[in-house]
Amino acid sequence: MKNRRFIDNNIFLSLMYDKIKQFYYKNFFTDESLINKKFNKRLGRDANLLKPERYNDKLQWLKLNWYDPMATICADKYEVRKIIKKKIGEQYVNELLGVYESVDDICIEDLPKSFVLKGTHGSGFNIICKDKNKLDWKYEFKKMRRWIRINYYWANREWVYKDIKPRIICEKYMEDRSGKPPKDYKVFCFDGEPKLIQVDIDRFDQHKQNFYDTNWNFRNVEIEKPAAKEAIVEKPEKLEEMLQLSKILTSSFPHARADFYDWDGKIIFGEITFFHHSGMGKFNPPEFEVEMGSYIKLPAKKYESE
Repeated sequence: MKNRRFIDNNIFLSLMYDKIKQFYYKNFFTDESLINKKFNKRLGRDANLLKPERYNDKLQWLKLNWYDPMATICADKYEVRKIIKKKIGEQYVNELLGVYESVDDICIEDLPKSFVLKGTHGSGFNIICKDKNKLDWKYEFKKMRRWIRINYYWANREWVYKDIKPRIICEKYMEDRSGKPPKDYKVFCFDGEPKLIQVDIDRFDQHKQNFYDTNWNFRNVEIEKPAAKEAIVEKPEKLEEMLQLSKILTSSFPHARADFYDWDGKIIFGEITFFHHSGMGKFNPPEFEVEMGSYIKLPAKKYESE
């Protein structure tokens, strides 16, 4: 009972903190002033928004000076499914078990033993359920209610999230033949051209990330997470297919990251991301950030919504 009260109080305090923080960011900062404040606090330097060269600086410039309504659709974890089916085919979409506008509409008893719940309107809103009988659903439901109340845009001004309708979707749980989650490949594309692939290793334990070029040569570089230099990550058999799919999905954007799972030889789409680490990731070595920045060709002018 004592632990339950602690958890309930913790969620309540988190929700109040979210509301206060969102009100503060919304009413006391312009887009540019908040970006500068957070960028400096995170990376220890000011963002160059006049003549950006480095990757993070260019992502901040895109937040302020680029707009494409298609990017908002692609950032929506539910609506993007329609884009995937239309552009590359339904076979690349994970099975949808439900979509809910209210958390109260979710009936755990009607769902299979294993599944994944995702918030459609932000990043990190995930519940990976391998066995529904082992989760504290009172706690998880309170967590999802907290998600629904958040407009993810206000925290870092990633405008792609601003107008997404908050919903929860339920998708099929995936694991490979060894009983582990399938490998996740994140393809960094620039004007539709793949340049780099990130592979997550031991994501739920000692999380590391390796980077490879499009010929599957290991790159001794890091963004936020350490590299697993000793790990042998085999070149995926369907790498060329992933790269081709990435081109199709990102060709109209100056920069986007297309994510795919390799589920026992079957490619399943994950998501499309426009602002990796919200444009505040720590690069090692620093020259790598300059290299990544050189791949982004900034639009000549801002695209306004019609």
